[in-house]
Amino acid sequence: MQESPFKGKTGVKRVFNAFFYSLDGLKAALKHEDAFRQEALLAIILIPLALYLEPGTIGRALMIAPVLLVLIVELLNSAVEAAVDRISMENHHLIKRAKDMGSAAVLVALINVAVIWLIVLV
Repeated sequence: MQESPFKGKTGVKRVFNAFFYSLDGLKAALKHEDAFRQEALLAIILIPLALYLEPGTIGRALMIAPVLLVLIVELLNSAVEAAVDRISMENHHLIKRAKDMGSAAVLVALINVAVIWLIVLV
């Protein structure tokens, strides 16, 4: 199997490049993914709210972490969808399965936010 021509950079240059590739990924998600924009807005509301409610340091961490996890899962879901769409736009049961499973992962992450917030606040 042929390795990517983008592999091979090491050290500080790799970290530097990775940081800017990550920023490009965030920009792409914000520009092209409605769900990511909605979940980012949710994070912009919920993270300051977690800080305002003052549930204690551990409570804050427990409330903020699942919100960030939703963004992570959505980014991974969007990456899978983009890769699958690059390979084929045909209506295929395996493509549907991959996309549905990515969507289910986001749903589970969102449920996790609700459960953790309820546990911490109640």
